[in-house]
Amino acid sequence: MIIPAHNEARQIAHTVRACRALPGVDLLIVVDDGSDDNTQQHARQAGAVVVRHSVVRGKASALETGVKVAAMRDRADGLPRHLLFLDADLGESALEATSLIATVQSGKIDCAIATLPKQKGAGGHGFVVNHARKAIRRATGWSPMAPLSGQRCITREAVNDIMPFAPGWGVEVAMTIDLLVKGYTVQEVPCDFTHRATGNDLLGYLHRADQYKDALKATTVRRLHRHRVPTKARMHAALNQTPGSPYNAYAKPTADEQE
Repeated sequence: MIIPAHNEARQIAHTVRACRALPGVDLLIVVDDGSDDNTQQHARQAGAVVVRHSVVRGKASALETGVKVAAMRDRADGLPRHLLFLDADLGESALEATSLIATVQSGKIDCAIATLPKQKGAGGHGFVVNHARKAIRRATGWSPMAPLSGQRCITREAVNDIMPFAPGWGVEVAMTIDLLVKGYTVQEVPCDFTHRATGNDLLGYLHRADQYKDALKATTVRRLHRHRVPTKARMHAALNQTPGSPYNAYAKPTADEQE
């Protein structure tokens, strides 16, 4: 599993210790993205393999670094590991990722995405979320509940097929579009994660502005390059989706739907 972290000294050890108890997790990588606190020391002492960027390179770059390190540590005589991406500030609630792991281990889903309960103290007006949701729906037909969720379990095959990631905070919305356009199956899974909410203070608004800028850039690039599911497949899949169910934009109609 891979945890990107920047200045998370207060929470990273709690998150790492919880993740070590997750079923099937035998490699835990923390990518310290240019922190100026002692994030890396806390993560290493808690039992993680730590890789450090000397300067801040952004979330997408941290995830890519983690994927590459995981590939180098795959067993020569075994299958590549599935990858679990989690935020560094989940603390003990990281144990909720068990359901994400189980969903992908079933062999039917390529990427499980967590939906979270409303977080205490969360601010904002849904502007960035709504933009991301509309962009995903326009490109793939899918209308996700949590288009910006960074808590994801994904097969190595799917990850390799969509790298490199869109830069910065555009990584999640771009990842979802790229997966669905390439024919992978995704599913949203309710998880009772808790993390530090972005409030309505100056820092909160600046963070959301950065999110919107990066998400807009990622989705605009894909729209200009016509990176989307063909219209017929997109319309059929959109009409037959149900919240929380697996979604594949190229799924063939069932016998009932053909009648």
